[in-house]
Amino acid sequence: MNDLYDVYSIGITTALISFLGFLLENIWLAFTKGYMDNRNMKFPFLFGYGLLVMAMHMFLGTPSAFAARICTSLDAPEFVGKIIYFLTVMVIVSAGEILLGTFMEKTCHIEYWNYSWIPMHLTKYTSLPTSIGFALVISVFEEYFACPLINAAARLPIAFRMPAATVLVGIMTADMICSFFAMKRAKGFNERWRIQFNDKRLVMQKR
Repeated sequence: MNDLYDVYSIGITTALISFLGFLLENIWLAFTKGYMDNRNMKFPFLFGYGLLVMAMHMFLGTPSAFAARICTSLDAPEFVGKIIYFLTVMVIVSAGEILLGTFMEKTCHIEYWNYSWIPMHLTKYTSLPTSIGFALVISVFEEYFACPLINAAARLPIAFRMPAATVLVGIMTADMICSFFAMKRAKGFNERWRIQFNDKRLVMQKR
């Protein structure tokens, strides 16, 4: 990690990644199911994305940095290290999906998602194509965007950086916890709005 990074710059970047995760899931829904929704949250952040990607950045680094370390140890070409990085991300994503999906099914009694319709699925909560897709997106993000974004956040004045990170992380944490208990209590999804593209309507649902 760069010496300029502090907990506040990391918090701001985590919030940005969480927002991008929210967008990514809705893009996937739009193309596969024809609608977009609030993804069970009140605010447009999926904190799990931010936490996972930032944890990978802290422990694995970028694909190039990871490859340099691995290839020095293995005396192998750089592309071998990048392949190992990609496969490692794939395994982490797959394990995370299975654990989260199973946890939500056991605690909230809901089927959080189902990839059974996708070829080469491993349980209903992960599949080879989706894991490859997620690993590719994460690898590209880590290689080209993660460090510039954290560096940009670290250059923000501390008078802005500290309260912004504190508020954003606080909102995401509270939202995630409240949404979980709402789903657990209702034994169903915490859907508050949906944009259905086939009839161009915005359907608002209030709990």
